[in-house]
Amino acid sequence: MPARSDVTLLPWLEQIRQLFGIDFAVIDTTSGNVLRKADDDFVHDWSEQTELCRQLFEQQRCEFLEDHAPIAVLAVPLPAENETSPVAIGVFLTMSVMSPDDVRSAAAWFKQDEDNLWRWASRQTPREGDMLRSAGECLVQRWAADREVSRLQYELESVSTNLLNVYEEISLLHRLSQNLTLSSSDVELSRIALQWLAEVVPAAGLAIWFTGTNDDRSVRPDSSATATVVRHGTSALREDEFESFFARFVHETPQRPVVQNHPAESETDWPYPQIGQFIAVPLAEGDNIFGWLLATNHTEGREFGTVEASLLNTVATILGIHSSNRNLYRQQAQFLSEMVRTLTSAVDAKDPYTCGHSDRVARLAVRLGKETGCDEDALNTLYMSGLLHDIGKIGIDDAVLRKPGKLTPEEYEHIKLHPELGYKILRDLTQLDDVLPVVLHHHEAWDGSGYPHGLAGHDTPQFARIVAVADAFDAMSSDRPYRPGIPLKKIEEIFRQGAGGQWDATIVDAFFSTLDDMRKIVSDEPNTLDLGT
Repeated sequence: MPARSDVTLLPWLEQIRQLFGIDFAVIDTTSGNVLRKADDDFVHDWSEQTELCRQLFEQQRCEFLEDHAPIAVLAVPLPAENETSPVAIGVFLTMSVMSPDDVRSAAAWFKQDEDNLWRWASRQTPREGDMLRSAGECLVQRWAADREVSRLQYELESVSTNLLNVYEEISLLHRLSQNLTLSSSDVELSRIALQWLAEVVPAAGLAIWFTGTNDDRSVRPDSSATATVVRHGTSALREDEFESFFARFVHETPQRPVVQNHPAESETDWPYPQIGQFIAVPLAEGDNIFGWLLATNHTEGREFGTVEASLLNTVATILGIHSSNRNLYRQQAQFLSEMVRTLTSAVDAKDPYTCGHSDRVARLAVRLGKETGCDEDALNTLYMSGLLHDIGKIGIDDAVLRKPGKLTPEEYEHIKLHPELGYKILRDLTQLDDVLPVVLHHHEAWDGSGYPHGLAGHDTPQFARIVAVADAFDAMSSDRPYRPGIPLKKIEEIFRQGAGGQWDATIVDAFFSTLDDMRKIVSDEPNTLDLGT
């Protein structure tokens, strides 16, 4: 047992015991303290070896400390824990012994009682020295690889969280841009904008004030030429206060956002005590200001910053330049597409053999969607769904995901969790409501034998059935660690046999109708699909 309560060493020592079959002592090469004594009859003061062990720890190298026939002492650097630099030390018999005379020289060398050493040696199994060192090196390298995987996993999770936050903002702009062609009036579009802004901007109140001074009716509320206010949340201003409030900023910063977090402290004549923080952004086209977008009072009592100001400014620009909305929409949609691609790269980084898989599945799904008569909105959803269908693999153990051989039943059950993991990762993003069923159900089967819910027939959403065929085709076509890509004729045979069982026969028919295009997609480099066209 440990000489002190250092349970953090136990997992590493257990792995050493399983590999070598003996008990190891442990010293801290930083302090020279013996952290653990070996549970055997070979008693030695290993602190004398502290300096050599420290060098081995710094080099992360397994080596023999002593090798005096028939006994060798192996040092294995352990992963650092609790600001220690631990090295495990094990004593091995490296050749057979027939009598006490065989250990006499070693007993003198290691300062051991001859009889005790002979009894100890009689119980040992001789080991080959090079094999011992090789085994130790493999274990040290495995630990180093595990630490690197943990570090990359942590970075990956941090990047994924940041990307999801950015994606939420970009998705807002995408949805708003999409409604430029659907909204019948500026007021209606403004209500939509404020409702969606409330999802991502921590403001108690949001409002858009149209001045009604522009003679061009296309950039002001359609109902009248008078000032109009559109609100969401808790209003900080009365209807008759908006004009005087914004008049304070028109001459100072006519076309830039205004952010003030403590106006009552910075302005002695501040007449609006109900406003503690605000962002004011002009709605402008060229040099003409026809209104303002206002966010008031941070919901958590904190300060507004450049992120919120930038987002509101972008929304104000979209509202202001209504006449050029198609071009702006295409730019934002392209940005959205690339952000989703970045999310999928988080999955690709987990497994180099599937790099580009999500991009290809997205394009295959769009091609199948066109063949089955999907409209433009449905194709956009299919593309997003293809890109994000495997996002749950972020939570799958790398050792299982990258395993070159056949999975065990337990490993297969583990990897089958990725649809539900992907659903949990994305479910709080309301902008992805149409994508979530595909992420969750793309491994269901037409005959009900799939997972995670065993849905059958049309109970599985259509988009999930389309992505299932696209996913299967790319998976079978691609090289994997455990097999090369399957020949096309064999893939065709598999799809014919699986139509009406594994897959929706209608989607399989569409696959064969578009086979030339499908083959080209899996062989081409990834490209960019414009979600706005």
